[in-house]
Amino acid sequence: MQINEFQEMMKRLYFERDNTRGIEGTFNWLTEEVQELGAELKNNNKEATEKEFADVIAWLASLANIMNIDLEKAALTKYPNKCPKCHSSPCQCTF
Repeated sequence: MQINEFQEMMKRLYFERDNTRGIEGTFNWLTEEVQELGAELKNNNKEATEKEFADVIAWLASLANIMNIDLEKAALTKYPNKCPKCHSSPCQCTF
């Protein structure tokens, strides 16, 4: 499944509800899921961590749907198989 296919699936499943909730409400759900992922990263339960990763990407897709943003296009435009800062692959940026 491609990113755009996943985003379309999320749209079919949840768009009406998410759109009614609005940008701020959906963003709040996304941040809550990111916090849950952060908490789960501290545990040693891969299955639970995978579920939180799934929740984060689902809520991100839902927010993008409300904003009418194609996640796949946005990601590939910013990250065209090279670092957007140093333009190398792999990244050669110094931190």
